[in-house]
Amino acid sequence: MPQLHVDIEDHDRIEHPLDVVERLASLRDWIFDRAEADEMSVTSPGRWTDYHIAFTWIEDMEALHVACAFDLKVPERQRIEVLRLISLVNEQLWIGHFDLWSSDSVVMFRHSLLLTGGVIPTHAQCGTMHKTAVDACERYYQAFQFVLWAGKSAREALDAVLFETEGEA
Repeated sequence: MPQLHVDIEDHDRIEHPLDVVERLASLRDWIFDRAEADEMSVTSPGRWTDYHIAFTWIEDMEALHVACAFDLKVPERQRIEVLRLISLVNEQLWIGHFDLWSSDSVVMFRHSLLLTGGVIPTHAQCGTMHKTAVDACERYYQAFQFVLWAGKSAREALDAVLFETEGEA
């Protein structure tokens, strides 16, 4: 069977994709740090916690990657149940996914924007990447807390955060 070979041409970019993210961060008064050319950190306050967001330019894939983590360390004894929860949560998502970063035992949301052919991202695309990451973390943060702190099963935790009330009391 022949192998599929994809030839990615080297395109000159008018601007580094993280320059766009940095400009957007300045315009929106985000707290950020860009210590390296291909990596930028943003801190975003959320309803439940502060989120630590890393925007990374992956040159060889021509992709802008976003990873959003929150301060929940997963103890070894709860790792399996958290992985079950991640699997259930990922079934609910249309864009991006959650992972358990094994080296630090931290849950994070990840997503990438492919920019092949020298494409430069827009402020709207970068803003949407940021919003999508924070919204996903906000929606499911409590489910991770329920598993880690309340000893709930993955299914119980997910059902609790997906429960929506209607009307007013």
